[in-house]
Amino acid sequence: MLSGWRDVTARRPWRISAKLLIISSVVTVIGFSAICVNVMLDMRRGEEALARQMLENLATTIESDISRNIEIYDLSLKAVASNMLLPEIATVSKPIRHLILFDHATTARHFGAIQVFDADGKLTIDASTLDPLAENRSDEDYFKVHRDNPGADLFISRPMLFRGAYSIVLSRRISDTDGGFLGVVAGSIRFSYFHELFERLSLDPEDTITVLKRDRTIMMRRPFDLDVIGKNLAGRQAWKANNLRVGASYSGQGPVDSTPRLYARSGDNGPLFVVAGKPLSSVFALWQREAVRIGAVVLLLALFLLGSAIVLAREIGRRAEAESKLEEMATTDALTGLKNRRKFDHVIDVEWRRAMRAKTPVALLMIDADHFKAYNDTFGHQAGDQVLVGIAICISDSVSRAGDCAARYGGEEFAVLLPNVSVTDAYKVAETIRGKVQGWSDDHTSSTVSCGIASLVPAVGMDWAILVAAADKALYAAKAGGRNQSVVASLPKLSLVA
Repeated sequence: MLSGWRDVTARRPWRISAKLLIISSVVTVIGFSAICVNVMLDMRRGEEALARQMLENLATTIESDISRNIEIYDLSLKAVASNMLLPEIATVSKPIRHLILFDHATTARHFGAIQVFDADGKLTIDASTLDPLAENRSDEDYFKVHRDNPGADLFISRPMLFRGAYSIVLSRRISDTDGGFLGVVAGSIRFSYFHELFERLSLDPEDTITVLKRDRTIMMRRPFDLDVIGKNLAGRQAWKANNLRVGASYSGQGPVDSTPRLYARSGDNGPLFVVAGKPLSSVFALWQREAVRIGAVVLLLALFLLGSAIVLAREIGRRAEAESKLEEMATTDALTGLKNRRKFDHVIDVEWRRAMRAKTPVALLMIDADHFKAYNDTFGHQAGDQVLVGIAICISDSVSRAGDCAARYGGEEFAVLLPNVSVTDAYKVAETIRGKVQGWSDDHTSSTVSCGIASLVPAVGMDWAILVAAADKALYAAKAGGRNQSVVASLPKLSLVA
């Protein structure tokens, strides 16, 4: 047990060092990984911020173009509504009336001809012809809005089929000087305008551009889908208005399809607003490639570092084991397995100093095999070695504390150091050893031992050689008294008592 404890204490520093090496390597890997993860997350946030800024600029640019064209077209509607109140309109010829009403009207291939409807919804004037066909728009939403709301301003209808083309209708109320309803002036912006506008942009196939009214009705969308055009997002439970506030962005699944996108909304300057969307897979495509590359490099470095640490830890363990064996060989008696004289001198020096500081007793047993020389000469050296081994076993069985030290002092002489043990307890240990040797020898040989016992509390100026000399003197007394007995040294006069 004593030898095993010494082995553990000898190997423990090396084992701790190996563990510390592995732990430090793991901590280093975790630290570098955390730094790399933080850097990659910063890169991801940077990619998202860049894409968001691009989408915001795109949405703002499109919204500005649409608002400018609507504003220009609205000026034409205002001019027609205002000129309809001129007294001479009812008296002049149709060509002159067209010149008066539509002289400043905006004309473009994507803008429909301006039309004037009377209070009953009947078409009275058409900018595209002097003799318009009979039409009645009294059932249209834009007509009802202006008829029922005297304060209604520019009204933009939901997308509809207007005069043979999908369009959005822009209309204004014609009121007399007293605010009475005289009719509606209306025009249209065809979908071809939006198609041409979107085609001028450099967009990926999965990128989306959505034009919406303030009530969140989809006016136009790219990619174009008639099933989506005219739908109102307010009726979609999974989509909330707060997802896209004015000038804000949103990341996730949109209201139209299930593709996760980054969406950015334009400002709130015009009658319509624009939402630009880009798939998240496209936004983070470059970042994902960089993340995979950096992650692979970090993983390889981590594996290399951990592998090196494991190899070094194994080498440290092997070296510790080798040094432990060397230390054991250097401090252990090869025949008996007890500590040798050199190790004993080191242990007694350490324990002597400790006892001096703690003011505790130190006991020493000096044990010698009786009649060993005669036995050795009679039965041979091998039989003598067996006797010494048997005595060593009896000593080891009797000394069980971790701090005790049993050693072969020289030849057939043994020493047992018992720190913090009184002389009475030391005497009991000595008698136990002597009894075991005698019991063992009755069965195998006729060998016995004599024991000398000394115990004292070290004082300043004293050397442990005093303790050894006292125990040795007691041993000689046991020999002189007939052998096979234990004698205690009397201190400090060193007189011997049985």
